[in-house]
Amino acid sequence: MRTDVPELRIEAPHVLDSYDGIWCVPGSPYANMDGALHAITFARQQLIPFLGTCGGSQHALIEYARNMLGLAEADHAESNPTSELPLIAPLSCPLVEVSDRIKLIPGTRLAQLYGTDEIRELYHCSFGPSLRYQHLFDDGKMRIAGLDDDGQARAFELTTHPFFMLTLFQPERAASTNVVHPLIRAFVQAMV
Repeated sequence: MRTDVPELRIEAPHVLDSYDGIWCVPGSPYANMDGALHAITFARQQLIPFLGTCGGSQHALIEYARNMLGLAEADHAESNPTSELPLIAPLSCPLVEVSDRIKLIPGTRLAQLYGTDEIRELYHCSFGPSLRYQHLFDDGKMRIAGLDDDGQARAFELTTHPFFMLTLFQPERAASTNVVHPLIRAFVQAMV
């Protein structure tokens, strides 16, 4: 891991200045990956509340690896199958239309938001953080906040940011159940 790489700074004023928060949603591969990464960088640097779910979380991890860990070659295997560093790779068991248990790490903001150490969430995902590179997020800044039963990371949070949450699961799917999801509630509260 290189730590001598200067980070590209996005200066205000910027087209995203008028937004109170940025939610990077599922739907990869994105029509414009660079645009998504740019918005994520802006939210991280300007301390704008950010929520990345499914594909949004995957791209936020790529952005962090490239800009904060100096791993310019970090990439997504879906859009770049020949990547030297496939940070986001095909899941060994795709999580398509399934609900799965996630153990939240005690002391994380995510565990505090839920008020528990174990949750069950819905997925529609075939790609996720590669277990091979999971150790990259042991630096204390971008930390793992939730693991599945096999020890694979399913949620992350940036400790140096007021609200920067990433989930491989999709809390937005709770909308069809008429339940206000605690993570979405917290995101909206962070914006106001």
